[in-house]
Amino acid sequence: MRAPGVGAGMNRVEASDYVEFSRLSHPAVSPDGERVAYVQQTPESETDYEATVHVAPTDGGDPKRFTVAEGVDSEPAWSPSGDRIAFVSTRGADDERPQLWVVPTDGGEAEQVTDVVGGVSDIAWGPDGDRIAFLQSVRPEEVEAGHDLRVGEEYEREDPDPRVVDRHVYRSHESYSDGARSHVYTVDADSGSVERVTEGEVDCLSPAWGDDLYYPVRYGSDDDLRWEIEAYDTDSGERDTVTAVEGWGPTLAVDASRPHDRIAYTTTPEDDPTLVQTEIEVFTREVGEVTHLTADLDRDLELWNASHAPEWGPDGDALYVCTPDEGSYVLRRLDPATGADEVVLGGERHVHGFSASRDAVGVVQSEWDHPGEVVAATPGGAEEVTLTRVNADYLDDRAVAEPEEVRFESGGTEIQGWVLTPPDFDPDAEYPLAVEIHGGPHRMWSTTGSMWHEFQTLAARGYVVFWCNPRGSTGYGEEFRSAIERDWGDVTMQDVMAGAREVAGREYVDEDDAFVTGGSFGGFMVSWLVGHTDFFAGAVAQRGVYDLTGFYGSTDAYKLVEGDFRAVPWDDPEFLWEQSPAAHVEYVDTPTLLVHAERDYRTPANTAELFYRSLKKHDVDTRLVRYPREGHELSRSGEPGHVVDRIERIVRWFDGYSEHRDADRALDRPRNDGLTAGEDTDEEHDAGGETDAE
Repeated sequence: MRAPGVGAGMNRVEASDYVEFSRLSHPAVSPDGERVAYVQQTPESETDYEATVHVAPTDGGDPKRFTVAEGVDSEPAWSPSGDRIAFVSTRGADDERPQLWVVPTDGGEAEQVTDVVGGVSDIAWGPDGDRIAFLQSVRPEEVEAGHDLRVGEEYEREDPDPRVVDRHVYRSHESYSDGARSHVYTVDADSGSVERVTEGEVDCLSPAWGDDLYYPVRYGSDDDLRWEIEAYDTDSGERDTVTAVEGWGPTLAVDASRPHDRIAYTTTPEDDPTLVQTEIEVFTREVGEVTHLTADLDRDLELWNASHAPEWGPDGDALYVCTPDEGSYVLRRLDPATGADEVVLGGERHVHGFSASRDAVGVVQSEWDHPGEVVAATPGGAEEVTLTRVNADYLDDRAVAEPEEVRFESGGTEIQGWVLTPPDFDPDAEYPLAVEIHGGPHRMWSTTGSMWHEFQTLAARGYVVFWCNPRGSTGYGEEFRSAIERDWGDVTMQDVMAGAREVAGREYVDEDDAFVTGGSFGGFMVSWLVGHTDFFAGAVAQRGVYDLTGFYGSTDAYKLVEGDFRAVPWDDPEFLWEQSPAAHVEYVDTPTLLVHAERDYRTPANTAELFYRSLKKHDVDTRLVRYPREGHELSRSGEPGHVVDRIERIVRWFDGYSEHRDADRALDRPRNDGLTAGEDTDEEHDAGGETDAE
């Protein structure tokens, strides 16, 4: 399908365009519903981003930048009276420790409120507007010295030498914990006086205010998924355990509009944490009543970041949540009395974050023709206004193709997918096919989101792009999600290949010129596919899992193995090996590029190294590209130069094996030929170290 308005004189989307457009996040509606604050992030160099807080009127007036362009700002939060905005920023921090800042909304300079050793995150204003709660990750010796309250000039946090590990999960995201624990603190918004709320050998999650300050805390091992929700009286210092909850990490929303606080929290059964959907319960304090609010909602909750956390409407008459729903991420509100749900903002959209006030809801969302805007709507969604057009100049000059939805059957189940054709599509021509596979495995793709740029780039380079949500994905109900129990590979392969073959059967697709790529679980599936079919002429496996036992021992997400496969290495070593792509490498003939990040502690590089060496041993065309300084979020929020380089390498690898491209194999070209990242060299370059099969 060709997008309306695509003209012959328009430019094509390219990988290097990534540095030209901005991304929006962290929407926050003012208490009076008249303004939305949000963060606008734009690449400013090969390695860094600029991120500033902006404010837009909900009636559609002109947005204005609210903070200076220094450092990276995040998490804007309005004070209860709306007279100030608190935000987190790295401005002025040589070691990039984010601190809390507050700026008046009627004009004036922002002031730094904290200077704490562990940085600041997950901020929440107290109901009186005098205190702000936050999380800080601190080591015991730092607490003892008081650096968690204010850092002394003589102190500088250093990596321990040697590292001593005594926890199940000792690293995640892109760093080691090094003995640090996440604790709750409060700070006086005027004086900057910081007080500890929790301490000791516990782990705490995001705080939320009602009559008291509430937060989830884990007293047991980090192997334990049982959390207690505590209430802390900031006046008396007394604390009370309100209730217990199970799950990966519960998020809270507190309704203080009634005589007794109502605490909504997410929960997932500890004995089945990966295959079942996350639910919401509501606990009414003092009364002691628990309501299972999502009992009749057969959809998972989207909890990808703090902007997706459940949120009460100001009067407590509704609880807002975001859910995946058959290729869209929609905003719903739940009736706390009946559990009935209503879609507030639905249709073909991808809600990346939301915020609610008495008279308006604000969201950051993307659609097929743009990578993200801020939208304000009435609480029921009857009226909505787009408040931004941050990438208007870029989009007006680019040929953006519109995806076509496809539905097909696999294993007796209907699967939803999409096809994206080149912007100058000619139905009488013939094109190569690029198949994309999502991560998770319990995630869901839409027509946009974080993959918008990559999909559009591949289409602009002359590929027909296909992606789908195979069984195991969220957004289609719990039975669909749990269909890959003890079998990531074959079930998903059946669905992906059913769609790929159907699309390849179209007259304008060359079924002998098909390629495949995917990241995380998608990387697992790429390596599984090339070990079980010769359908693809080339493959790129990114951030993948290639050996389940090695993954279990090195990841912070080892519960995926225990939950999805119902297995642990010491009980079922042969089963886990047979379910691993590395076990089938002797059957791989497909040229396969491996892409990984040096600091990826979700899918650590050790299993990629195993698969790479195995491919080399079997004389398969291969190359391993490793990106320094990057973690598992490389494709979504990596350094701008790395994001561009990664997409260009995918295209270059595919082109080298395509009959429709006059291009040599990447292995036969100079290291940087066809890439944006600098001059040809035989040394490792800034975009990532390569290991060749030459």
